Amino acid sequence: MVPVWSRRSFLQCLGLVATATTAVGRFAMPRMATAATPPTSVLRFGVQTHPEHTSFKDILQVWQDADTLGLDTAFVFDHFIPIQGDQSGPCFEGWTLLSALAAQTQRVRVGVLVTGNTYRYPAVLAKMAATVDHVSGGRLILGMGAGWFEPDHTAHGIPFYTAGRRARRLVESVEVVKQLFTQPKSTFAGKYYQLKDAPFAPKSVQQPHPPILIGGMGPKVIQPLAARHADIWNFFVQDSDPQSAQRVCAQFDAICRQVGRNPAEVEKSTNVRPQQLSAKEMRGRIAALANAGVQHFILSLEPPFDRDVVRRFALEVAAPLREKRTGTPQQSRSAQ
Repeated sequence: MVPVWSRRSFLQCLGLVATATTAVGRFAMPRMATAATPPTSVLRFGVQTHPEHTSFKDILQVWQDADTLGLDTAFVFDHFIPIQGDQSGPCFEGWTLLSALAAQTQRVRVGVLVTGNTYRYPAVLAKMAATVDHVSGGRLILGMGAGWFEPDHTAHGIPFYTAGRRARRLVESVEVVKQLFTQPKSTFAGKYYQLKDAPFAPKSVQQPHPPILIGGMGPKVIQPLAARHADIWNFFVQDSDPQSAQRVCAQFDAICRQVGRNPAEVEKSTNVRPQQLSAKEMRGRIAALANAGVQHFILSLEPPFDRDVVRRFALEVAAPLREKRTGTPQQSRSAQ
């Protein structure tokens, strides 16, 4: 009998990457798509646990499962109130939660998908990131986004700004963070942020800085920013359609070339969600997206978390796809 996945919707790429987790829908059936650049043989797979309407124990169990099963990455989101369900319900703060989870995992790379720049002053964020990189032994992925969830701001008296202004503030934040990571002392005179002979120690474990993930789809500001500075770009296409993904990837590659960056230097990532599909169907759909240029697939999980979905994603989807790409048999750490 072919295994069937959870009843929750699967492989819906998610909107505005600040969390990349709000849209709901069905994934379009795969269609042949030519990759924007030759697809890499390396694919990565991760999970994102929404830290809302749940407990720390339940989140930790999923992260330790991901760690043991050989998934590559694990993420939380960065919101102060739930983005789904009762907004008066419980919601853990992302970065302090991340530090606790990093301390209780061993190999999985960890991050916030993505940090809301409107409520994270970049110099403070850089200190937080360096600390978590040390706590994790050099496993942090630094996710950064412009911020999108207005109720976070309204409820806590945080200015929301226009979309354009949020994007431009993110540009300066990325510059500030990179300068702090790489200079003994930093001075920065921007429109939105300033530094004056700011020391920064300890530096991160990863040098020159943790991998920077930038999320967003804006073609005028966000995509050029990611093309210049990101190690990973997280993006969204409606219904996770491979042909649409190919077009988006090709457009991003063109922006990379315009700013003088090799497109192959930026990993393209997207979020997927569980749906009532067999493992074989899921592998086919992810393979179609991989052929379109996507390299990193993050399974977005809403509470209550189904740990069996994580197990099947790791063993029946991620491992066979990695093996097919590399020709190397994959094995979870629990089986080693």
